[in-house]
Amino acid sequence: MKKLALITLTIVLVLTSLVGCSKNNGSDNVIRIGVSPRPHRELIEFIEEDLKEEGVELEIIEFNDYVKPNLALAEKELDANFFQHEPYMNNFKEEKNIDIMSIGGVHIEPMGLYSTKFETIDELEDGSEIAFPNDPTNGGRALLLLEKYGLIKLNPEVGISATENDIIENPKNLKLRALEAAYLPRVLNEVDGAIINGNYALEAELVPTEDSLILEEKDSPYPNIIAIRAGEEKEEKYVKLMKVLQSEKVRKFIEENYEGGVIPAF
Repeated sequence: MKKLALITLTIVLVLTSLVGCSKNNGSDNVIRIGVSPRPHRELIEFIEEDLKEEGVELEIIEFNDYVKPNLALAEKELDANFFQHEPYMNNFKEEKNIDIMSIGGVHIEPMGLYSTKFETIDELEDGSEIAFPNDPTNGGRALLLLEKYGLIKLNPEVGISATENDIIENPKNLKLRALEAAYLPRVLNEVDGAIINGNYALEAELVPTEDSLILEEKDSPYPNIIAIRAGEEKEEKYVKLMKVLQSEKVRKFIEENYEGGVIPAF
């Protein structure tokens, strides 16, 4: 009886060990990556086969907000995400006390001011209502864009963390309305203008280089990044992911498919 019990226990331990090895081996060559729909999902799907040739499989999970992908990454529901720029990530991880990091930039999505009522910023009327992103980093980024084109002046000490309270000159008395970034294209007809992130502009079928009144240029400090958990950056699957994403093939794809609404950052 004791001998039978010992054999049974040995079998269970061996099976458990095999299951554990199988699970670990699977995770070594699979990346569960959270993405925004456009252009992030498109870019990841574009490199999926090339990455598979490098021995790495992708599981793509789509998100439509700027909060859940980082929380899911921190909670190990994802291995990586691709939707944000580094200033946003740094602000988010400080607020939420999570340990994530960038392993490299892929592209820039120029933020622009769009309007269905005006064709140039000179046409903006006194008291025009301008909607802009309500998250701290994209909000500050939007205000800096307005300042660059002379529509407002900010306290020079605040930089990318600027808020409405940091406006020291507002010659057109613009009324600024902070809203969730993903919602901005939907209110475009309800306001005089909206400052929209590049990915959401593309999803709304806006052509940034043609439809915007003002647009960030190639020197934007906001490249979109691949984020992972800190301490995992040397894992081979992430090295391979960045090698494939930062390739000439991807550069050409970006330049040929997004009409200036997405710019390579490598």
